Amino acid sequence: MADNDTPPRLIQFEDFELDKRAGELRKANVKLKLTGQPLLVLVALAERPGDVVTRDELQKRLWPDTFVDVDHNLNTAVNKIREALGDSAERPRYVETVPRRGYRFIAELKVPKPAVVAIEPNRFFPAHRKWGTRLWLALAIVLCIGLAVAAWIVIRHRATATVGPRIQSLAVLPLRNLSGDPAQEYLADGMTEALIGRLANIKDLHVISHTSVLRFKNPQISIPEIARTLGVDAVVEGSVEKEGDRIRVTARLIRGTAEQHFWSETYDREMRDALTLESELAQSIASKVEVTVTGEEHRRLSSARRVAPEVYESYLKGRFSLAQTNRAEIERSIPYFEDALNRDATFAPAYLGLAEAYSVLGSIFAGVDPSNTRPQVTRFARKALELNPDLAEAHVELADVLQQEWHWTEAEAEYRRALEINPNNANVLAEFVGWLLCQGRTEEAVATIQRARALDPVGVSGISVAWTLFQAHRYDDAIRESRSALAIQPDNVAYLTVFGFVLIANDQPAEAIPPLEKAVSLSSGSADSISVLIRAYAHAGRRSDAMRLLAELKRRRTAGYIPAGAFVNAYLGLGDNEQAFYWLEQAYKEQSNILQFLKTHPYFDPIRSDPRFADLVRRAGLL
Repeated sequence: MADNDTPPRLIQFEDFELDKRAGELRKANVKLKLTGQPLLVLVALAERPGDVVTRDELQKRLWPDTFVDVDHNLNTAVNKIREALGDSAERPRYVETVPRRGYRFIAELKVPKPAVVAIEPNRFFPAHRKWGTRLWLALAIVLCIGLAVAAWIVIRHRATATVGPRIQSLAVLPLRNLSGDPAQEYLADGMTEALIGRLANIKDLHVISHTSVLRFKNPQISIPEIARTLGVDAVVEGSVEKEGDRIRVTARLIRGTAEQHFWSETYDREMRDALTLESELAQSIASKVEVTVTGEEHRRLSSARRVAPEVYESYLKGRFSLAQTNRAEIERSIPYFEDALNRDATFAPAYLGLAEAYSVLGSIFAGVDPSNTRPQVTRFARKALELNPDLAEAHVELADVLQQEWHWTEAEAEYRRALEINPNNANVLAEFVGWLLCQGRTEEAVATIQRARALDPVGVSGISVAWTLFQAHRYDDAIRESRSALAIQPDNVAYLTVFGFVLIANDQPAEAIPPLEKAVSLSSGSADSISVLIRAYAHAGRRSDAMRLLAELKRRRTAGYIPAGAFVNAYLGLGDNEQAFYWLEQAYKEQSNILQFLKTHPYFDPIRSDPRFADLVRRAGLL
């Protein structure tokens, strides 16, 4: 190869400089953390810009005499390259994957500037040495002025380029798991949720919920499209990698509409310092978006302590199982939280995890007797708050149980305390909507759920809005919201059941039957879905089918727990008010969830004038 064909020592592209001799990748003269095989792969690709470098070629260059898992090593190396460059596989700017072949470096390289040879004027013009000196001095002054003007223009351009509208809303996309081990997915998800939780405490910054961003775990759309979908000004993206007892988190802050990267950082810590890492990362993001952080908010952001790695990992595994939403996984989460507490009884988040797990199990869809779960929720939520009074979610869990047990004033106080801690939390607002409905404040409830959805258009589902509109007797609007929700999650049992509720109330029982039958099938016979299906059959003239399902519920109640509220729904649907009042009394003894909505539930409308119903409302503390 001729000398002029030898690849240069420095390879430059955009703001990056790849120094092969020093073995360094630099950005704006700052050394980036890219070494070893990933750096060698980048060199091999950048030396042949625009060409496909095959996997075989890379294997021969990097591992010529060694048997290794080339696919795994290359995938890991390329992931690390993309992390360092701020690149993505879906929308590559530097390294493009060529399926089944290899990789291509697609950034444009900068052409090295030719060396400038200084000329000594007096050497060539000895007869005019004095004049030449003056001339060159004048030229130097002009050149300095020109350079100063150019520098001022560049600086001003950069300043105007980076300064944009004030960032008031933010989404933290799911951090990517770079370990190469799918079993480590719990770590990336847990770190994402924890970071969102810390940032959400800032009143001046609206942060999209963890539930909402999960759909963008493997995004097929661009950052600007994600930002528009979530309605945010900026997006945080990054990755998590665990090696032994160390954890590395890389994060980037991107202005959403322009896809402008204006901050990135890599944190390398021991696992026992994971909570400190979360705190530092949250503080860095808050400072870069330049939001106002009060003294109390800063205290919450910066609060952190060391936690044993095994404690933190058990906790994160519990959170990961809890997020799966099916009963088996929820039950699986409990031993993880218990293991964390057995190792560290002062770790408040694990108590909160237990409270949330038992709360979900006590819902009508999971089917566990609430009399067994409510005491557990209360105990664990109070313990979490004893250790950390700033856990807004623990206040919500406690409020939910107080509401279910008809302690209305105490429930309201807990909801409002949660909103004081985290005023922009859409999930807290959505939970508070339930309390407003219980009090018969339907218009306020509708306004609040709409506000919650405006804060988090993905996390606050259309079905939450539909249920609120159903309670407010706005059936057409509720049907529209239900259809929109089911278009996204057509097999969600809760969505199908609420849709059935609304269609029956709107005198469309025949149309309610297919979604309710699907809900019963998908839930393996949820008592709630069956009770509403009984009502649909009865109102559609299929009374024999309704009675068959009612007999099945009675049989199942002799063998295990079936909530009394299911029989209330069934007998009201069948028009048997005497039996409905009998089961309302049983529901009163159970403090059934259905009795929270005595003041608003449309299915109670036919019996509202009965003195027995007014007495029930009084005894539930809702007069």
